[in-house]
Amino acid sequence: MSLTGWPLTSVLIAAVLAALTATVWGWGRLAGRGAGRVAGRLGAFLLCQLLVTLLVLVTVNRHFDFYADWGELAGAGGIGGGHLVTVQGKGGPVTAKLIRRKPEIDIGGSPSTDGRIDTVDIRGVRSGLHSHAYVYLPPQYFQPGQDKRRFPVAVGLSGYPGALRNLVTQVKVPQTARDEIKQGRVQPTVYVLLRPSMVRGRDTECMDIPGGPQTGTFLSQDLPEAVRSQYRVAADRNGWGVFGLSTGGYCSLKLAMRDSDVYSAAASLSGYYGAIKDITTGDLYGGSQAVRNENDLFWRLRHLPPPPVSVLVTTSEVGEKNKEGTERFLSMVKPPMRATSLVLDSGGHNFSTWNRVLPQALQWMSRSIRA
Repeated sequence: MSLTGWPLTSVLIAAVLAALTATVWGWGRLAGRGAGRVAGRLGAFLLCQLLVTLLVLVTVNRHFDFYADWGELAGAGGIGGGHLVTVQGKGGPVTAKLIRRKPEIDIGGSPSTDGRIDTVDIRGVRSGLHSHAYVYLPPQYFQPGQDKRRFPVAVGLSGYPGALRNLVTQVKVPQTARDEIKQGRVQPTVYVLLRPSMVRGRDTECMDIPGGPQTGTFLSQDLPEAVRSQYRVAADRNGWGVFGLSTGGYCSLKLAMRDSDVYSAAASLSGYYGAIKDITTGDLYGGSQAVRNENDLFWRLRHLPPPPVSVLVTTSEVGEKNKEGTERFLSMVKPPMRATSLVLDSGGHNFSTWNRVLPQALQWMSRSIRA
C-alpha cells in the first residue's frame, strides 16, 4: 500500500472513526477503580492518540511527498535483481548494474516530443551500495537520426531525508528541463535523479565514511559507469555535471571539487559548505582530522589547489541561513575554479524557492557541460 495513496489514508480515517466510536460507546463499561478498567481506559486513550497521530503524519507526507514508499521511509536506497552489464572502468573491467523498469511517472506526450522518465535501480560494485533513481531522457534521444548522438548528463540530488519523488512532483526537474529544452534555453540533456544517501536510516553526507558506507565512491564511480553502460551519454568529465537541493547542494559542490575528473560543473541550490553532524549522521569521520578536513569545502579552498570546475551557488537576502557561508565561499574561489551566484531578494529553504531558481540553474548547467 503506497505511502502517498488514498487507500492508506482511507484505512486510517476509518480506523480513527472506529476507535473513537468504540471508545465513546464503551467508556461507561470501563468506569471504576479496578486495575483492569484503568488499563482499559488507558489503552483506549493511547490507541486513539496513536491512530490520530499516524493519520496526521500520513496526510502531511501525502501533501509534501517526503517519502514515496516504505523503502524510502526506512532509508533503503533501492532493490536488487536484474541483469549484469560489464563496462570498462579506469582500472579494467568493472561489473556495474543498472536495471531499467517500467516508467512510473508519465509527463505527457510521447518520448519523441516530451521525453521519457525511466525508473531504475543502480548497484555499485566498488561501494557495495545501491540506489533507486529516475532517468529523464530528452525528446531528442528518441528522434530519427539521433541514434549515435551522445548526450551530456546532469545528476540531480534531493535533500535529506527528502523523497526521491520530490524531484519530480515538487521541484519538477524533468518537466522544467523538458520545457527549457523545447524553448532552446537548455541543450538536450539526460538527467539522473536520486537521493544523496543510499544507507538505511543514515545521512552519510555523500562521504566515504571510514569503516562505513562509501557513498562518495558510489556517486563518483559506480553511478557514472552504470549510466554509461545503459544510455548514450558523454564519456568524459566535460559532459557531466551535478546539482542538488540543500544536502544535495553540498554534496554536488563536494563531488565536483573532489572528483573534478568525473564532474566538470556543480550547482548548489540552498546548499551548505561543510558536513553537518547530528543524530542522523552518526560518526562521519572515524576520529580522523584528515577526513574531517577533506569534507570541509572552506578547508579545501584554503589548503588544496583549486579544481578546474565551474560552480553555481544560490541563496537569498532574506530567508536562507546559508547567505554568510555563500559569501565566504565565493570570496575564496580562485582560478581555474569558477563560481557564479544566484541571490534572491527573499526565499526560504523550501520547494517554492527551488522552483524559482531551477530554470536558471538548468540553463547555467547547460552552458557549463557538453557532450
